Amino acid sequence: MTLDTGSFTFTRDIACAPDRLWHLLTDAKAREIWGTPSDEHVLIVDQADVREGGRDRHRCGPADAPDFIVDTYWLKLSAPVASFTETLIIGGDILTTSLVSYHLVQSGAATTLTVELTTHSFVGPDGPNEHQSGWDHSLNRLKTLVADGHSFTR
Repeated sequence: MTLDTGSFTFTRDIACAPDRLWHLLTDAKAREIWGTPSDEHVLIVDQADVREGGRDRHRCGPADAPDFIVDTYWLKLSAPVASFTETLIIGGDILTTSLVSYHLVQSGAATTLTVELTTHSFVGPDGPNEHQSGWDHSLNRLKTLVADGHSFTR
């Protein structure tokens, strides 16, 4: 087995106050709306325990087969900083595991969000790049939905 690693930094200026953005980043129902890795996928939160030491579990993938499981372990939750691990599983096999950190800084009427992501892939060199692509899409979706005034309720 090889271990392929990628480290990525994403920065987005989101048109809302830091407390609103913090809520959108940590609220399970909001994450279901913005957190999909592509427009063709869904994200379904099955368990949400958003606190230091808490664990979340969600499924993602095509609407008719959301077979990817993501286990999240919240390490630090102290606005404006959050840190957590994510492990991506399918069919009982671990594909990737990641360390993710959020940092929010108010910038006028907006908030600058920086996301640091380090991913270890157990399935080859494409794993980190696919993870990067999924996060990039999710953050772009979050930025667009906020700018469009989305309510983030279902």
